[in-house]
Amino acid sequence: MARRIAAGAAYGGGSIGLLGAAGVGVVLAELQLAKRSVGGGVAPVPPSGDGWYGLAYGHTEPPLRMGMLGDSTAAGQGVRRAGQTPGALLASGLAAVAERPVELRNVALPGAQSDDLDRQVTQLLADPARVPDVCVIIVGANDVTHRMPATRSVRYLAAAVRRLRTAGAEVVVGTCPDLGTIEPVYQPLRWLARRVSRQLAAAQTIVAVEQGGRTVSLGDLLGPEFAANPRELFGPDNYHPSAEGYATAAMAVLPTLCAVLDLWPETDHLDASRDEDMLPVAKAASAAASRAGTEVTGARAPWALLKHRRRRSLPPQTEAAPPEPSQVPREV
Repeated sequence: MARRIAAGAAYGGGSIGLLGAAGVGVVLAELQLAKRSVGGGVAPVPPSGDGWYGLAYGHTEPPLRMGMLGDSTAAGQGVRRAGQTPGALLASGLAAVAERPVELRNVALPGAQSDDLDRQVTQLLADPARVPDVCVIIVGANDVTHRMPATRSVRYLAAAVRRLRTAGAEVVVGTCPDLGTIEPVYQPLRWLARRVSRQLAAAQTIVAVEQGGRTVSLGDLLGPEFAANPRELFGPDNYHPSAEGYATAAMAVLPTLCAVLDLWPETDHLDASRDEDMLPVAKAASAAASRAGTEVTGARAPWALLKHRRRRSLPPQTEAAPPEPSQVPREV
């Protein structure tokens, strides 16, 4: 199904559904009912994490530039401190691994669907002197709940990844989270929501890899921790992650973020002891969608590497800070 969705996006199809109109309609109806228990204006407006991270590492080199795009999960809705947002956590971790400052620009918008990615990419690329070195995209949940056709959803994502790669930025896509983990959604609709989310995630992986990006499956927001500790890892609205939840997600994305910039000590060699393999892209995408935290990287078409990178601890949370005028590195 994921292969069909991706092919439909590439060739202009728009009628391929995830579970069919009836199935999506049932899921949507259940999610609408769940809104009585989810959100209701409880989640705080996400703080801006824009700024510089890792200033203590000095300025012998220009800062790495990182862009964050997507929806409320990318923006960090559900936490109150900028240092707790996924963008800030990833920027801090990237600065620690690279041992150089990182400039973060987060253009993600709560409530955004994939059709907003074009605007967000345009915003990031508006200044040719500040093109990001790497971008992280997290999007898809609102596409499911608002019944956007899957082929349209992945077509917008493919276009965004292609524009960023053409501009010279590396791209890491956090695929659609598993909506079956939302507590107020019960069986059998929890199963339907999970299947819809995973099909979209697999299709996102196919198109992102085809455009030269890498993906990390968010699944149940990256690990069994959510199933075992939902009260700790979901925020006050029972929908968006808590600070601990975002940290769990960032720990899984950080290795791929560093690897795409050739900063991570692990190579792209496969490790059979961690069930890594080289598979056709569609099969790798399907396998990744069913196991959170799995990276898919393009190899020689139509093959892709399926990797389970080791998670590393994040550095202590830090808030963004603008550099002092005397500390701003000169452009070379």
